[in-house]
Amino acid sequence: MVKNILKGAVMGIANIIPGVSGGTMAVSMGIYDKIIHAVTHLFSEFKQSMKTLLPILIGIVLAIVAVARLIEYMFDVIPFQTNLLFIGLILGGLPAMGKKVKGHSVRVGHGLAFLLFFVLVVGCASLEGSQGSAADLSFSLINAVKLLGVGVIASATMVVPGVSGSMILMILGYYEPVLAMVNQFVDHLKEMNVQGILSDCGVLVPFGIGVVVGIFVIAKIIEIVFDKWPLLAYWAIIGLIVASPVAILMMNKFGSLGVGTVLTGVLALAVGVVASLLLGSEEETGHN
Repeated sequence: MVKNILKGAVMGIANIIPGVSGGTMAVSMGIYDKIIHAVTHLFSEFKQSMKTLLPILIGIVLAIVAVARLIEYMFDVIPFQTNLLFIGLILGGLPAMGKKVKGHSVRVGHGLAFLLFFVLVVGCASLEGSQGSAADLSFSLINAVKLLGVGVIASATMVVPGVSGSMILMILGYYEPVLAMVNQFVDHLKEMNVQGILSDCGVLVPFGIGVVVGIFVIAKIIEIVFDKWPLLAYWAIIGLIVASPVAILMMNKFGSLGVGTVLTGVLALAVGVVASLLLGSEEETGHN
């Protein structure tokens, strides 16, 4: 239970950082297959699905609410080390993926799947510099519909390993406004500001509904792909995982780095790899 809450927290933190994929974190920690199965069989296997999803959802929500400001602070103060920590968390998932394809011959289609999704992630990262202007989140019917659609898009990309939902939100111009709205909502809850809470819900509820709809739709598609073309799916995910560190480094400019910064960055990288291996150590089963 506690371990799954921690895994959910890692996913939650990843989903609020542009360039880092919550789906990749789930793969790295060995829970991706289980999450997809639980979502797509929520109604037919409700008790078992909730047993899987509830601790992960608790971790995600706690991380987004409690850690959003800390993560922003870490990226402001120690951006190099923080980015390498997440790169380590991502790379720690490669051994588990290697086991999924071990013993199978590598075909042209597998190589193409790897290349296609590698290029997809790197291409998205290259678009980061062309992000749209900050979106208008004032309450209106039109904005509510827009937020519903943006929620669907964001959640779909959050579920796909290697694709950063936060990065997509940034490109669309919704990342900073939505993050600010979440922090504002937390502040209003602390103050018991009912009017402020209701106003924030007018923005966050449509977005949240879109997120839920998007997760269900994309999870079903992913389940079908895993069922019919498992090796292609795993090679595509390996491409996404390998590309993610490249995308993260592309989206950040660190400037000149001192010896101390590099050494602590390497340490953060190692911590990330070890943490990912430990979190995924008990979750070796899944689609084969």
